[in-house]
Amino acid sequence: MAFGFFNKIKQGLEKTRKQFVSKVESVVIGYAQIDEDFLDDLEAVMLTSDLGVKTTEYLMKEIRRGVTEGIINHTGDVMGFMEERVAELLNDQEEELEMHKPEVILVVGVNGVGKTTTIAKLAHYYKEQGKNIVIAAGDTFRAAASEQLSIWADRVGVPIVKHQEGADPAAVVFDAINSALAKNADLVIVDTAGRLHTKTNLMEELKKIGRVANRLVEGAPHQTLLVLDGTTGQNAVSQAKLFGQAVPVNGIVVTKLDGTAKGGVVISIKEELGVPVRWIGVGEGMDDLRPFNAKDFAKALFGKGE
Repeated sequence: MAFGFFNKIKQGLEKTRKQFVSKVESVVIGYAQIDEDFLDDLEAVMLTSDLGVKTTEYLMKEIRRGVTEGIINHTGDVMGFMEERVAELLNDQEEELEMHKPEVILVVGVNGVGKTTTIAKLAHYYKEQGKNIVIAAGDTFRAAASEQLSIWADRVGVPIVKHQEGADPAAVVFDAINSALAKNADLVIVDTAGRLHTKTNLMEELKKIGRVANRLVEGAPHQTLLVLDGTTGQNAVSQAKLFGQAVPVNGIVVTKLDGTAKGGVVISIKEELGVPVRWIGVGEGMDDLRPFNAKDFAKALFGKGE
């Protein structure tokens, strides 16, 4: 990851670091030795920092193991140990994705999480890598959705396929993939409706999109990315669970990490859902969404490294 973006992550996680890591540090400083009181205080801090119960239990178990095995000998060893465990916990997801041609990416998520700008930033990222992209305006339910997406597509300089409001989203995807095949494009990025309250309809809609995509390109959609708003903390985890029931999500995008003290939710998402965080957003600029790197995230969160 580029040095500049590491600094962006570090700045973006500043509020989380103050909220979470500073509290851990104050517990560490407050105890001369490791005892049950120290471990109880440490656990309490984790539980109030959007790490979630499952992640807290895992880290506490690891810390106790570290103490037993002599890896942690005094309270000052805890921070570095936690950084390593967090990086390890998040790192097992970082297998390289095999890209198809065209790679069909469905982008899902409720309205307001930053789905439209995420699609634009993904398109920008891949365009910078020399890829040819087609955007499909598959959210035909919301009047402004395709208009907003069109503005972003123009700004990024990539073609967009859209139909009128109320059209069948699968028909939009059909046209977009055919357009991509005709142009020998590398990626099709598909916007989808963000209405979770009509989950059955949404599920059927997404299944139909999947069937249509798969008829045109084997294995499509290859990626289904769920966009979550980092500022919502544990609510993002609940949202992800609901979406996971509606559609097989195989990647998470966490946006708005620069505006929240709840960045610990990134760890929680991975531990609770077993779905990899693939992208994180730490700002509004076009370059502020990047592939997720576990080691850099842990380093930025715990305030080590330059």
